[in-house]
Amino acid sequence: MKPRPTDLDNISALTLEHYNQRAEDFREGTRDHDVSQNIAALLGHIEAEPPFTILDFGCGPGRDLRTFAALGHVAIGLDGAARFAEMARRDTGCDVWEQDFLNLDLPHGHFDGVFANASLFHVPSRELPRVLLQLHVTLKPGGVLFSSNPRGRNEEGWNHGRYGAYHDLEAWRARMADAGFIELDHYYRPAGLPREEQPWLASVWRTAEQKGAV
Repeated sequence: MKPRPTDLDNISALTLEHYNQRAEDFREGTRDHDVSQNIAALLGHIEAEPPFTILDFGCGPGRDLRTFAALGHVAIGLDGAARFAEMARRDTGCDVWEQDFLNLDLPHGHFDGVFANASLFHVPSRELPRVLLQLHVTLKPGGVLFSSNPRGRNEEGWNHGRYGAYHDLEAWRARMADAGFIELDHYYRPAGLPREEQPWLASVWRTAEQKGAV
């Protein structure tokens, strides 16, 4: 069931509270996850001269933010969970913006790349077009967006205290195209396993013509 407008604040509040209450456990549980394939997919498609300006959208405790900074890029984190934002600032020394995904305030044409690793699936489907347009606008012309989301059959709802929307490839392609993105690549993770054992859909996109402010 899709959320009613009056549900959106609760969706954000309850999902963020889930992460705030489990921030330390989440950091320990994901500290050693290898997402080098995803980081390489983003960086390899950016055509600007390095160092790149990267937005880690849904940066969590800062694991990948630290990697981007260590590679010499200008890395900025964004997360709606206050505990995560605090951890990421402390552990990386990078700027981290505490912003709810449903109430973004992003600069126009600022980033060479957006890294949305395991984050955009928390956006309810009815709000996703607006959020994707905001990410399009914050990218420079020709900028690149990477996303990785748990895939599904276009269902959405609550899952262990978090709200999620689970898209298949065709639905995700349609959402991204409507927001003005051109597909560069997609793949399933973890690599080397049968498709039924690959729950993550990763994809890479370039901005088409610059969209107007939203």
